[in-house]
Amino acid sequence: MKVVLFCGGFGLRMGELSARIPKPMVDVGGRPILWHIMKYYAHHGHRDFVICLGHQADVIKQYFLHYNEALTNDFTLSGGSGVELATSDLSDWRLTFVDTGLRSNVGERLRRVRPHLEGEPYFLAHYGDTLTDAPLPLLIDELRASDKVANFLCVRPRSYTFHTVRAEPDGNVTSIRDINDSDIWINGGYFVLRSDVFDFMEPGEELVHEPFQRLIERNLLQMHKYEGFWAPMDTLKDRSTLELLAEAGAPPWAVWENGRGESISAPEQDVVPTRRT
Repeated sequence: MKVVLFCGGFGLRMGELSARIPKPMVDVGGRPILWHIMKYYAHHGHRDFVICLGHQADVIKQYFLHYNEALTNDFTLSGGSGVELATSDLSDWRLTFVDTGLRSNVGERLRRVRPHLEGEPYFLAHYGDTLTDAPLPLLIDELRASDKVANFLCVRPRSYTFHTVRAEPDGNVTSIRDINDSDIWINGGYFVLRSDVFDFMEPGEELVHEPFQRLIERNLLQMHKYEGFWAPMDTLKDRSTLELLAEAGAPPWAVWENGRGESISAPEQDVVPTRRT
């Protein structure tokens, strides 16, 4: 199954770091977060990637054009020149790089790679800046067994330190709670989509805004609630958190190393998809 990766945004919340390199190329544990995301999909058998480019597209292209597997894997050197890799990353991957516009939103980027998805009844999509150990095969099976057009990972925003507030119309506060203690779920950025999704999209629309609203109106959108590991890399603080996990060894998202990823589901709860640009 093909995997669409949205890698063209500006990543403004990463500050000066994203001014130098695109956010998907920001290192986590010595490798770009994009590499970790692709390893997750490859572990589950999905190695055909369509990469939506925009901001600093050349940096992403150069990284893969000059990718040296000996620098990212264990190897044996014999005779001073012969390199025998213990493992390989890219040998069975297929990468299609597509310029989808400098300022396009996610929905428009997806529309622009539609020709590369011809003949695919289902495909996967990802924002390019979140990590998880969620059970991807289960998300796919759920959609295939249904009449829905889209399924997406739904998570609790545990990495955030905000508080939720309830108040009466006159402004009188009735409750204030840590967001981690609230029954709030957000769009986790991992999508399983039928090709029919393009029938619900118009030029320039954001994927989870107008198109997903049309799916909701037709009862064609579902979600998979996941209580396991999920983390974004929206800010420098997020990156530091992921770095600490990587430095500790066997980070929770590295399912290709630790074999994690079984489903941990929660009771059903209505969720409004969050908007992402």
